[in-house]
Amino acid sequence: MPMAKRSTIIDVAKQAGVSKSTVSLVLQNSPSVKEDTRIKVREAMQAVGYVYNRGAANLRGANAGLIGLVINNLRNPYYTELGVSAQMALSQKGYAAVVGNSNEDPDIETDLIKSMLEHGVDALMIAPCYGGDGAGFQAALKSEIPVLQVLRQHETLGEQAPFCSMDYRDGSLQAAQHLIDSGAKEIAFVGGDETTAIAVERRSGLEQLAAQHNLRLHLFPGQASRTFGYETAREIITSYPKIDAALAFNDLVAIGMIGGLSAEGVTPGQDFKLIGFDDIEEASQSYPRLTTVRCDVNEFGGRTADMLLNWLENGVHPGVPARMKVDLIHRSTA
Repeated sequence: MPMAKRSTIIDVAKQAGVSKSTVSLVLQNSPSVKEDTRIKVREAMQAVGYVYNRGAANLRGANAGLIGLVINNLRNPYYTELGVSAQMALSQKGYAAVVGNSNEDPDIETDLIKSMLEHGVDALMIAPCYGGDGAGFQAALKSEIPVLQVLRQHETLGEQAPFCSMDYRDGSLQAAQHLIDSGAKEIAFVGGDETTAIAVERRSGLEQLAAQHNLRLHLFPGQASRTFGYETAREIITSYPKIDAALAFNDLVAIGMIGGLSAEGVTPGQDFKLIGFDDIEEASQSYPRLTTVRCDVNEFGGRTADMLLNWLENGVHPGVPARMKVDLIHRSTA
């Protein structure tokens, strides 16, 4: 039998017809609240079954609801930017955010989610890691708070935890078309676990256009890291001399490839065409400057935070999976 929905400070505010901040002041026994308002809020608490969690209140501060952000890899600057942009957007709406790094470990992810639930978060935004049994997600769903998946989607969940991401397939199509128009004859896709949905999407447009133009496509699956990009670029130059272009799984791989190509005496953009994915800050600062598919994570973080709060405060379920537009940014490497 599913657990009853836990009442929140927002439910109390709506019942009493006051602001969330006023309810918080009542809970803190602030003398600035008029007695009739205090009585109205206390009656609303009883009506909606709200139980004051002092531990959670200490964590979130007097005037803010608490939103949990569980991010799969905060060492990756792209996901760091996601966490920061979402946190800032939540702060502007009067909410505090607690951020946890699962470090691509399903067990850590489960522990983080359960810990955040114990501290009384009002909603969760999760960029899932791969694998695991989804026990943390199931615990979150049983609590019946809003749970939003971003950028990645855990295979065990359905519409109860809606999904928002970028239009990676269109980005792949844009990148592939540019490489082909630039005269590429054999193209590599470098990095990423070839079985994950995000890797499939990021190479799907390339696969489609390579087939249409009868071009040979080479796959080099592996870690989404600079080190993998560096080593794979050197392998391509020494063992696959006909490959003259590459689309990297992300900018970290592509920046590593710039170093590997240079180590082999190959100039990216002149001797070898290279495109990344994401447009992290370093992409515009690398040498040569990296051509990449911009997936504006700052805008995405703000939009998904607004979406989550609209669900929490107004009951507007995000609905079908949302995909945000991406753009190819032309720089020196392609």
